[in-house]
Amino acid sequence: MSLPVHLTDREIEDFGRELDDIYEEVMNDRGEADARYIRRVIKTQRWLAAVGRVGIFASLALLPEWGHALASWWAFGAAMAFGVLSLGLAKILENMEIGHNVMHAQWDWLRDPEINSGSWEWDSVCPSDQWKHSHNVMHHTWTNVIGRDRDVGYGILRVNAAQPWHPKYVPQMLYNMLLAVFFEWGVALHDVEFDRIVTGDKKLSEAMPLMRGILRKIARQGAKDYILWPLLAGPFFLYVAGANAVANLIRNLWSYAIIFCGHFPEGSQVFTETDVEGETRARWYLRQLLGSCNIEGGPLFHVLSGNLSHQIEHHLFPDMPSNRYPQVAPRVRALCDRYGLPYNSGSLARQFGTTTWAIARHSLPSAKAA
Repeated sequence: MSLPVHLTDREIEDFGRELDDIYEEVMNDRGEADARYIRRVIKTQRWLAAVGRVGIFASLALLPEWGHALASWWAFGAAMAFGVLSLGLAKILENMEIGHNVMHAQWDWLRDPEINSGSWEWDSVCPSDQWKHSHNVMHHTWTNVIGRDRDVGYGILRVNAAQPWHPKYVPQMLYNMLLAVFFEWGVALHDVEFDRIVTGDKKLSEAMPLMRGILRKIARQGAKDYILWPLLAGPFFLYVAGANAVANLIRNLWSYAIIFCGHFPEGSQVFTETDVEGETRARWYLRQLLGSCNIEGGPLFHVLSGNLSHQIEHHLFPDMPSNRYPQVAPRVRALCDRYGLPYNSGSLARQFGTTTWAIARHSLPSAKAA
């Protein structure tokens, strides 16, 4: 592992113990205020979804063909945009601050069967059980370990010079754009490992059980967004189907930006399997710190990011309630300053810009490690 040479083994273990203390303090302090927070977020998300659906259907009454006094393309467009944006925000909130964090078992301590990692099925074409394997198990255990963490490039992108170059990476800016647009689909297919099937490292028969699960989830999501809701609009079926597609696009682009900005900006490090041999808990903490990046913003931004704007804290404490990350972030940063460790934090523009530049330059064989 590329550890800071100024730290001794004892100092690394001391660093880990201090992080353990922060974790235990917060987890022992969980209570009614935290419960009110997640229930309020869920209630807000459901209201946003309802307002969005109503707004989309109400906008149809403003189509010029109705001949209504208030009808016009401008009025229709404004009402439709309001409905689509509300629905898009609801989908962002459900995926980011609710679904992602519930499935990390952050709220299992409530013992509420409706807010539980074992029962939550999120609004995405990726089945929850598959996502929990590819994300909770593979990504959070092997964060940024090349060959083990498939989130390093998602199997299609070269994001670091430590990844071997291949001509297939030359057009990866196009792959990157398509991944952003269809992000929920990329996440759904992540655990299938199509790239390994193509190279012969994995048999198609091994992937079939996963594919059947994905197809069932696609059928459910597709029926909801592109058949059942649009059918309620009768002759305006395509308007509602299109509105739902745009709401999903809004969610996909936002999720892509937040997740990529938490992992691939300038300064994030990758590791080899040799680096993590015999890894202690403290060294695992250190790897999470060195491989994660925060995004600066206000309270609303943090909530809409699922508090993954505190990606460092999330990787250090993945099962800690997300509303506590803003509370512990200054303490983690102060701890890093005291031990002389980097704490990668920047604006959305900075993190997104350096991430995009990394993807662009690593499409070429000449790219060197940053």
